[in-house]
Amino acid sequence: MTPRDAIDIRPVGEDGLREWTRALSTGFLRSPEVSDVELDARRGQFLPGRTLGAYDGGRCVATFRSFPQVLSVGGGNTVSADAISNVTVSPTHRRQGILTRMMTQDLTAAKERGDTVATLIAAEYPIYGRYGFGPATSTSEWTIDVPRTGLDPRRSGPTDGGRIDLVDADDVRKLGPDLHTRLARQQPGAVSRDEYWWQVNTGAVRFGGTWDEPFYAVYRSAEGDIEGLVSYEAVDKWDGKQPQNTADVNWLIAVTPAAERALWQYLCSIDWITKVKTGWRAPDDLLPFFLPDPRAARLTTHADWLWVRILDVVRALEARPYDSGGNGGGASGRGLVLEVVDGAGFASGRYRLDVSEDGVGSCTPGSNDAAELTLDVRELAALWLGDESAVRLVALGRVREERAGAARVADALLRTSRRPWCPDIF
Repeated sequence: MTPRDAIDIRPVGEDGLREWTRALSTGFLRSPEVSDVELDARRGQFLPGRTLGAYDGGRCVATFRSFPQVLSVGGGNTVSADAISNVTVSPTHRRQGILTRMMTQDLTAAKERGDTVATLIAAEYPIYGRYGFGPATSTSEWTIDVPRTGLDPRRSGPTDGGRIDLVDADDVRKLGPDLHTRLARQQPGAVSRDEYWWQVNTGAVRFGGTWDEPFYAVYRSAEGDIEGLVSYEAVDKWDGKQPQNTADVNWLIAVTPAAERALWQYLCSIDWITKVKTGWRAPDDLLPFFLPDPRAARLTTHADWLWVRILDVVRALEARPYDSGGNGGGASGRGLVLEVVDGAGFASGRYRLDVSEDGVGSCTPGSNDAAELTLDVRELAALWLGDESAVRLVALGRVREERAGAARVADALLRTSRRPWCPDIF
């Protein structure tokens, strides 16, 4: 085993991207061969100083990449995020502290830049809690048995005066960014999609292999406004001359319930389609109840999704909106005093959160008031966007209630009427 101090962790230059990409594929158990097409695509993601590699004798044995991201926290508000991706350690070098060194280096840089949080999608649950990350949103996936939905197959179009049109990739690159921005303003947990995202997800940039262009459909309201967009593929299967095809949704975004309803009903109305796989959706998605028989949508996946690591407690708590009806009572009125524990030291301290009558939060660090809840920074992350319950975390022994009733106060202030959701993987 190579001594830990012999492993060199350093930023990767463009000339080292091929070796870094080979290590990335090795870590994810993909073929380590790197094509020129994939290498060109990786160059489009490259940011100097934010692509890290761990080297043992000149060979890249671990990978780590971060990039700037904007995270929606509700009410049209956002925070800056250090988005982390492409994290691997080769099988020969695991359990040697390499990931800890890379993570510490990246989070320290993010804190110095002034990022409010770091974000990631965790491939494995147990890894990231030890670095202060907590699961802040979850996701669900349904499979719709179309014949069981109760929808009338003779009525395939919207009944509200809107219309569905098929469009191509060029249209998506023009229409998608503005639509997604509108969605992000109203959806806590949504993250930014830059131009590169739209290029990759419409085939303008390819990572190798074959590209089968999906179908794209757009919903226009009766007034002609773009309110929804879906990307889907058809999986062709016939059994005894009977179609058993599946519409496999890559992504669907909509800014109104009418657009959501119209797009799902459109997918369920396509001739030969007997199943629809929804892709990753919000855990409280409206979808099942758009159907006359909601049981036709079978829940096939429910899991944690976006993980958050809070770096600046004051900015994080002041950025998000609060339920203006929440009333803490007790010593701190419409608010709460939190004792945050952070082993890395980025967010440790006592903070007093006060919420005004109009739902605006003010966070004071270094409060001399007695703590009402004591919690690790990872539990604060789970509560921050409103998805988790402080009462549940107290019951699980993960949050300590220093004043009776403080957990219920936290839930009244922090929980949201609709659950946060991140539509993207990165």
